[in-house]
Amino acid sequence: MVGRIAKTGMVTAAGAMSGTSLDGVDVAVLRTDGERIDSFGRSAYRAYTQAERETIAAGFGQWSGEAVERAAEVVDAAHAEILAEFSDVDVIGFHGQTLAHAPRTHGTLQVGDGAALADAVGVPVVWDYRSADVSLGGEGAPLAPFFHHACARHIGAEAPLAFLNLGGVGNLTWVDPRIARPETEGALLAFDTGPANAPINDLMQARLGEPFDKGGALARRGTVETGALELFLAEPYFARMPPKSLDRNDFAEMIGLVGELSDADAAATLTAMSAAGVTEAMSHCPTPPDRVLVTGGGRLNPVLMEMLRVALDCPVVPIEDVGLDGDMLEAQAFGYLAVRVARGMPTSCASTTGVRAAVGGGTLSHPRAASAT
Repeated sequence: MVGRIAKTGMVTAAGAMSGTSLDGVDVAVLRTDGERIDSFGRSAYRAYTQAERETIAAGFGQWSGEAVERAAEVVDAAHAEILAEFSDVDVIGFHGQTLAHAPRTHGTLQVGDGAALADAVGVPVVWDYRSADVSLGGEGAPLAPFFHHACARHIGAEAPLAFLNLGGVGNLTWVDPRIARPETEGALLAFDTGPANAPINDLMQARLGEPFDKGGALARRGTVETGALELFLAEPYFARMPPKSLDRNDFAEMIGLVGELSDADAAATLTAMSAAGVTEAMSHCPTPPDRVLVTGGGRLNPVLMEMLRVALDCPVVPIEDVGLDGDMLEAQAFGYLAVRVARGMPTSCASTTGVRAAVGGGTLSHPRAASAT
C-alpha cells in the first residue's frame, strides 16, 4: 500500500480522465516534480459499454437526483476497475466525469468519489479539481494548460505554440515556453473554442446508432450548409473575450440547425462548425503560434484536420509529431496536476480560467487504512 507523497523530488503519478465524448476512461503515468516532466510511463484504456454511456449521458445537464447518482455509480466502478492496475504509483489524479458546467450561475459538477477511490486502490487521490477555481470567480476550465506549458518546455519548444484539444468540447492553449512558470503573466492563454466532437457523436448516435464518425467518412461524403454555419458563428460566445468555457450541451441546438439535412451533409456541417470555432479562437492569441499541436479524438478525423489546415496560417499537426501521446495527454495532465495539488502549487490562473488569483484546485484524499498507520 502506498502512503503519503514525498514533499520534494520526482514522484510517479497516474492521471485518469473521462471526457464528454463518453468513449471511456484513459489512465496514464508520468514522473514529475509538479514543474518539470521527467518521463512518461504506461497507459491503459477502459471503454464504456453502450449501456454505461447511456447511463452517464442521462445525467448530462443535471445537478442532482437519480440520474446523477446512477451516472456517478458507473463512473466510480469503471475507474476503480482500471485503476486497480495502477496501485504502484505515488498519487492518482482523478478528474471524474463532468455532468454540468455553468460557472457563472450554478457552478460545476464532476461526479466521482475520490475518497472512496483512494480506499479502493490504496493510493492517495487528488480529485474535485475545479470547485476551488470556480469559487474564486474562475471558469473552472480548461485545466490542462499548466501541463501544456510543461509539455512545451519538455519538447524543447523555443517559440509560442498552441495546443488544441478536440474532445467533446474544443479547447485551445497558447503557450510561450520562454517563460519559466505557467502562472507568470504572458506565459499562457487558454479557453474553450466551441463544440468539437460532441455534436458529431450525438448526431451519429441518434441517426445511425454509431458512437462517432470514424475517419470522417460520413462528413467527407457531405456538403457544408453555409447558412447553418453562419448561424452557428453568430452565437454570442464567439464574441466573448477569453478566458471562457463551455458545457458540453451549450451548443445542443446545433443538431437542430442540421435537422433537415441528409446524414452526410449534417455530419459535414457539424464538422465545419467545430473547425470554424477554432478559427475564430485563433484571433485571440497574443501572437500567432508557430504551430498548432492537436490532441484528442478530433485529430483522428482527417476531414476536420483538413479544414483546420486550410483555415489556419501555421502548421496543424497531430501531437504525436513531437513525441507526445494524443490519446493520453488529458489523463497525463491530471496526473501532473495531482502532484502540483499535493505540493501546494497553483493549477490555474487569470489567463487560463479567469480566476482572480493563481489557485491550486483539488482535494487530496489518503487511503483511510494508510492514514491510520
